[in-house]
Amino acid sequence: MDYIIKNAKIVDKRKTLMGDLWISDGKIKKISNNIDSVDKEIIDAEGKVVMPSFIDMHVHLREPGQTEKEDLVSGENAAVKGGFTHVCAMANTKPTCDNKETMEYILDKHKENGICDLTQISALTKGLQGEEFVNIDEMRKFTNLFSDDGVNVDDDEIFKEALKLSKEKDFKILTHCEPEVETIKRDLKLVEDVGGNLHICHISLKESLDLIKEYKDKGLKFSCEVTPHHLFEWDNDYRVNPPFGSKTDRDAMIEGIKEGIIDVIATDHAPHTQEDKENGAPGISGIEEAFSYVYTVFKQKGISLNCLSEKMSYMPSKLLGFSEALIEEGKDANLVLIDLNEYHKVNTNNFVSKGKNTPFEGKKVYGKVIMTIKNGELVYK
Repeated sequence: MDYIIKNAKIVDKRKTLMGDLWISDGKIKKISNNIDSVDKEIIDAEGKVVMPSFIDMHVHLREPGQTEKEDLVSGENAAVKGGFTHVCAMANTKPTCDNKETMEYILDKHKENGICDLTQISALTKGLQGEEFVNIDEMRKFTNLFSDDGVNVDDDEIFKEALKLSKEKDFKILTHCEPEVETIKRDLKLVEDVGGNLHICHISLKESLDLIKEYKDKGLKFSCEVTPHHLFEWDNDYRVNPPFGSKTDRDAMIEGIKEGIIDVIATDHAPHTQEDKENGAPGISGIEEAFSYVYTVFKQKGISLNCLSEKMSYMPSKLLGFSEALIEEGKDANLVLIDLNEYHKVNTNNFVSKGKNTPFEGKKVYGKVIMTIKNGELVYK
């Protein structure tokens, strides 16, 4: 496919400019003004913004075993509708993704779809029990991300050994911290003692941010994320893990983004059936509206689109070891076209995810993804 995106406002972590993008053979061939459009398809982006597509380090796609909540096709379609062309799926499937057979099942099923790119995360311990490590060497052939997300590894010695292994075998541990502050304190002390590659999932409390800042100021190398819903809302009793914080906590998360303490915004997209939510299952189906939640907050707080691109595209690409998510000549054309002037109410009837579980039904948000391009191909419009 050979085409030109014309008259766009082009935004990434490093720049904001007006111009045209020539897309050819899946790559950004040229960025300029008034590119010759003879024999090329035109996408008119007048009044629209083009950004690097988003990368989500934390989703739950539920397959295998929980396809009444979500499956790979519905989850990946929801992702591209939200502007994401790469997602990292957690291992708390049924059976748990803690072995080669389950991993291969997921990856083979994913390849049939080809909707977006997928990094399937392996469990860190067998059955998410926090007792015995999975076969790290075997699972390392498929992924460099390991997590018992949904539960903690509570045993200090096991987690210390996990951190040592992460350094030795070059993988990243995504840690689910609950109770949040106590577990973050434990994890960071262990990183200080033995090193390792740690990413802290979904922080929500000012006290957590203060701890993270303290250890980053010491020079410790690790990363952390916040979710769109913990930025968008506070003092809400809708059940999520971790729970919604106070306004003080929410405002701290925003300051953490401004100051560069928080590295990534990741959705923790967690689709559930209505019955499971009524029975107390924690989580929000949020990937389709994630950009709008974040942009609405950033617009209110005067935070730039460049910062949004850093947290939702550039930093995830860097932490995952991908090519930097920037709009530059020669890079893969993984892009999202956005209408910042679009103002709408969240409507779960329009969700393509099977999960309709959100406390934000009817909430007014700014900005909408209108097109997602993966390797030069239109995967959502």
